[in-house]
Amino acid sequence: MEFLFHMARVTGVTLPLRRDAERNRQLLLRTADELMATRGLDVPYEDIARAAGTGMGTVYRRFPNRQDLLDALFSEHIDTVIGLVEQAARDDDAWAGLTRFLERQLEIEARSRGLGELLRGQNQATAVVKRAHERMTPVVAELINRAVRAGQLPAGTTPADFATVHVMVGSVMDASRAFAPELWRRALTIALAGLRHAELPGDPPDETIIGRLYNNQD
Repeated sequence: MEFLFHMARVTGVTLPLRRDAERNRQLLLRTADELMATRGLDVPYEDIARAAGTGMGTVYRRFPNRQDLLDALFSEHIDTVIGLVEQAARDDDAWAGLTRFLERQLEIEARSRGLGELLRGQNQATAVVKRAHERMTPVVAELINRAVRAGQLPAGTTPADFATVHVMVGSVMDASRAFAPELWRRALTIALAGLRHAELPGDPPDETIIGRLYNNQD
C-alpha cells in the first residue's frame, strides 16, 4: 500500500480514498453543510471538527484549502440553481420564467445562509461559482431580451439589473433572517415591481458590473 501511495505521488495519479477516509470526508461535508446553513461560510474548522467528532488533522487532510471544502460542499446546490435558470428558459412567458427562477433561487438561499453568501459574493468566489455565473448570465440575458420584446420589461434592462435585485433582496434576507425570515419575499415583490415599471436612469450596466457586484473579478 505504501508503494502505491508513493507511485501516486510520483505520477500524479489520484487514488480513491480508503473506506474510512471517505466516511470521514462525507461526515465532514454533512457537518459543514449543517453549520454553514445556519451560521454562514465563516464557520471555523475547529467548530466543524468538534461537531463532527474528529480531530483538526482529519479536517485539514481532507480539505487543506478552504476553497476545496466550499466547492465540494456547494457544487451540487449550485448545479440545482443552474438547472432552475435552464428550466426558466423553457417557459413561454419570459417574465414568469425570470421571476420564478429568482424566487426559487432565493428560497434555496433562505434554507442555506452559506450558499446565499457564496452566490452573492460575500466570501472569496470559488471556481464553481464563477462557472455558474458564466453559464447563467447568457440564459438570463435571453430571457430579459424576450421580456423586453414582449413589453414586460423596459428597454435597456440587462442581467446586471437582475443581479442588483438579487444582491438587494439577499441583503434583506441576511439582515432579517433571525427575526423575520420571510421578509425577503416582500422585498423581492417590491423590487421586481419597481424594475418592471421603472424608467431606468443612466446607461444600461454591462456584464462587467455583475462580476463587481458579486465580488468575483476586479
